[in-house]
Amino acid sequence: MTTPKTTLDIAHRNDAPDTDLDALVRRVDPDRWLASRFIADPKARTDVIALYAFNYELARVAGGVSNALMGEIRLTWWREAMEEIAAGQPPRRHPTVEAVAAAGYPLSALAEMAEARMADLDATPFETEGQVLAYVDATAGATAMLAAWRLDPKADPHAVQDAARAYGLAGLWRLKRAGVQRLPADWTQGDVRRRVGEARAKANVALKALPIAAFPAAAPAALAMAQLGARELGELEKRLRLTWAVATGRV
Repeated sequence: MTTPKTTLDIAHRNDAPDTDLDALVRRVDPDRWLASRFIADPKARTDVIALYAFNYELARVAGGVSNALMGEIRLTWWREAMEEIAAGQPPRRHPTVEAVAAAGYPLSALAEMAEARMADLDATPFETEGQVLAYVDATAGATAMLAAWRLDPKADPHAVQDAARAYGLAGLWRLKRAGVQRLPADWTQGDVRRRVGEARAKANVALKALPIAAFPAAAPAALAMAQLGARELGELEKRLRLTWAVATGRV
């Protein structure tokens, strides 16, 4: 079902858009923001920040609505905003929409990211590892791959997939600790730790082929294992871990 644009605009207008996307991402997605500080080219950094702001707008939908229908309406707003640009229409007047449009990301991939977040509207935990990985690939994975593509269009975006899996799995464990259970009910912390470790090992092989310029897209995975513990990492410790990762090309 396609909801008329006027209805979607009204539903979305209640969200006051933040016009300073760098400040927004620093506040709501500090890990990716810190990793973006290692992007040397200012324009590329701005475009990656726009992508991270887009990812945040999608991720926050489920927690900001009272029912699944409202969530569907808001996510449809984002998907249709990308489809309109692809059809040659001007971007909707929202700073994040305008920023990702200006960055030149594949609009079909952005629309797919919005569609993938429909899964957030179902509070039922995933039942299988395949479902977990499909979700992580469509969310954290898509974000990392698009960032890598923007940082070096010649890079194979799949080189960052396992790094994104490590970071995404750790993120789902952090959600569980916060009271949002999406992982299979029988997965223990040890199960998640093992899978994160396996993803990191595969990532460090794949990342050898990744151009240096694109590495910040994968860098947040350097925080994944530490984030499975009970203690929250401080900003200085995160900076040190990310600096080490960028210097060595390993997560």
